[in-house]
Amino acid sequence: MTNRLYFGDNLHVLREHIADGSVDLVYLDPPFNSNANYNILFKSPEGADSDAQIEAFEDSWHWNDSAEAAFDDVMRSGNSDAFELLRAMRAFLGDNDMMAYLAMMAVRLIELHRVLKPTGSLYLHCDPTASHYLKLLLDGVFGPKQFLADISWQRTATHNDAKRWPWLTDNLICYAKSPQFTWNPTHRPQSEADIEKRYRFKDESGRRYRLGPMDAPAGGGMSAINKKTGKPNGWYEWMGYEPPKQGWRYSPETMQKLHEQGLIHYPADKTKRLAKKLYLDESKGALVGNVWTDIPPLQAAAQERLGYPTQKPLALLERIIAASSNEGDVVLDPFCGCGTAVHAAQKLGRQWIGIDVTHLAVGLIEKRMKEAFPGLGFEVVGRPQDLQSALDLAARDKHQFELWALSVVEAQPWKGGRKGADGGIDGIIYFKPDGKRTERAIVEVKGGGVGVKDIGRLAQVIERERAPFGVFLTAQPPTRAMERDAAAVGVWENELTGRRHPRLQIITLAELFQGKQPDIPWVDASVAKQAKREDTSQQGKLL
Repeated sequence: MTNRLYFGDNLHVLREHIADGSVDLVYLDPPFNSNANYNILFKSPEGADSDAQIEAFEDSWHWNDSAEAAFDDVMRSGNSDAFELLRAMRAFLGDNDMMAYLAMMAVRLIELHRVLKPTGSLYLHCDPTASHYLKLLLDGVFGPKQFLADISWQRTATHNDAKRWPWLTDNLICYAKSPQFTWNPTHRPQSEADIEKRYRFKDESGRRYRLGPMDAPAGGGMSAINKKTGKPNGWYEWMGYEPPKQGWRYSPETMQKLHEQGLIHYPADKTKRLAKKLYLDESKGALVGNVWTDIPPLQAAAQERLGYPTQKPLALLERIIAASSNEGDVVLDPFCGCGTAVHAAQKLGRQWIGIDVTHLAVGLIEKRMKEAFPGLGFEVVGRPQDLQSALDLAARDKHQFELWALSVVEAQPWKGGRKGADGGIDGIIYFKPDGKRTERAIVEVKGGGVGVKDIGRLAQVIERERAPFGVFLTAQPPTRAMERDAAAVGVWENELTGRRHPRLQIITLAELFQGKQPDIPWVDASVAKQAKREDTSQQGKLL
C-alpha cells in the first residue's frame, strides 16, 4: 500500500477508498467539546489569537439535515447496538449541537470498525466533555468486551486561579476489533525514587536487584490442578522449602537452572517464600499503565511545534503506534490536522493514511513530511497536483480553490476563510524582514477572468492596510496592462539586506506548479513552520 494523504470528508474517503480489513491501527483526534466553536485556531506571529480561524467543519455541529442524515445512516448500518445507543442519547440530549456531533461520530466509527483488520485497534483522543458519550458509542460499535483501556494523558499542570477542580487530562479511549489484537508492552525508564524504593538489594558485585514472586499465578499453567495427584502441577518441595498454596511458578528443571545461575533468593527462615532476583540492569523499565504523566504537552517554544494549536506531541503518537502496531503495518488518522500521527508512523517504519477536510491542513502535512523525510514518496489524493486539476477545482468550487491556493503560498485565510465580503483580502502572509518586526503581505486569489481593475483594487487594499506587499494569484495569465500597473506600484527595500522586492506581485497557477513563490523577505510561515528533519537511519525503532 502506498502512503496516502486524502483531502476530503473522511466519511466519503473511508467509504470510497479504504477497503474492509486493510488497516492495523486507527488514531483519531476529532474536534470535541460542545461548549467550543469547532474550528482550528491559528496564532499570529505576535502570539495573540488571530482573527483567522479555519472552520474545518462549518455547520457540522448543529442539528440540521446533515445531522439527521448521519443519524439515519447509523439506523441503516445494520449495527443495531450502536443505533439503539444513539437513539437513547437523542431522547436524552434532544436535537442539539452535542447530539449532532455524536451522530457524525457514530457513522464514522462504524466505518472505522469496518476498515480495521481483526488484529487492529482504535484510539480515540477526546476530553471529558464528550468522552462518556463516545465510550458508549464505542461499546455499541466494537462491543463492550473489546474495550481495552481509558488512558488519561496529563496535558497540563494545575492553575492557581482555578475556580473548580483543574482540568488536567485528555482521554485516549482504546478498543480492539477482536481478542487477537496486536500488543507490544510499553516500558519507561525507572526513576531514581523507584530504583531506591524497589531495587533495595545488592549482590556481591554491587548489582541492584528486587525480589519477584516464584509462586504460580492463578488461572492455569503450573497452578492448574493435576488430575492424578489432585494438587497443582508446581507442587513439589525445593531445597527444603515447602511449595506455596498454588504451587511453584516454574518446573523443577527451570528451578534448577535458576539455582545454578544464582537467581533465587533463599530466606534464612524456611517458612518464608522463595523469591527470584530481578536485576535492575536487565529490566526493560517500568511498565506503562493507563495514566501517562511522562509526556509533556508542546510548549510554545518547542522545536517540533508547527504553529497548530491542537498539535499533539510526537512522543504521544509514537507510544500509541509502537504499542499497537508493528513495522510495516498501516496506521490511519481520519482527522489528521497537522499530521503528527502520520509523522510518527513514518518515523517508526509504518505505512500510513491521513485524511483531512481542509486544504490548509493537507498542505501543512505535505510540507511537513517532505521536510522531515527528504525524498519520501507519498500520494496526495483530492488535492490539485497539476494545472488542469487546479483549474477544475476553480470551476467546481471557488471557495475551496481559494483555500487551496492560499495554502500553496503558506498564507493564512482571512477571517477563517468564511464565505462573504472580504474587503479585497483573501489571505495574509506574515513575515519578519528584520527577524523582529512583523509585517503583512495581502493575498488575493482569482480563479476566473481577470483585468486591470483587479490590480488597481489590490493596490488600493495594500495602501489601506499599510502593507508592504500584495500578491495576486491568478488562474489566467495577466495582460500586459496588468503587468504594467503592477510594476507601477513600485518596490520595497529591505533595510537589513538592501534587497529590493516588487510591491505588487502577480503569480499564475502555472508558475505555482513550477515552484514559484512570492518574493517576500524572511517569510515567517506561522501556519507551517519547518518540520525537524528525521534521522531515517534509525527508522522503525522507538528510541
